[in-house]
Amino acid sequence: MQNTRIFATAFSSVYPHYIQKAEKKGRTKEEVHEIIFWLTGYQEKELQEILNNKTDFKTFFEQAPQINPNVALIKGVICGYRVEEIENELMRNIRYLDKLIDELAKGKKMEKILRTT
Repeated sequence: MQNTRIFATAFSSVYPHYIQKAEKKGRTKEEVHEIIFWLTGYQEKELQEILNNKTDFKTFFEQAPQINPNVALIKGVICGYRVEEIENELMRNIRYLDKLIDELAKGKKMEKILRTT
């Protein structure tokens, strides 16, 4: 997995796609935010600043208040790769977010997505 162009991509350029993907399947922007907050430790105000400042993915994850300790429970395939086998930590974190948004769009319950049950 060598495509590191995503690292320099503004989070704000991908964020609308997360929202659109969720809403197309009857889910909400608030649920997308819940996933982002669970994964990164950010809160609403911080997320808005990230979007306004066009913060790139690398900075988004490097400055995250706390990557959730339960991320190791996220398993499965995303973009043809087993997320738990991705060696680059930044790429793995990006794919964790992709995987969680996919699970939301597929109709999984939030408790399952957030690995609380």
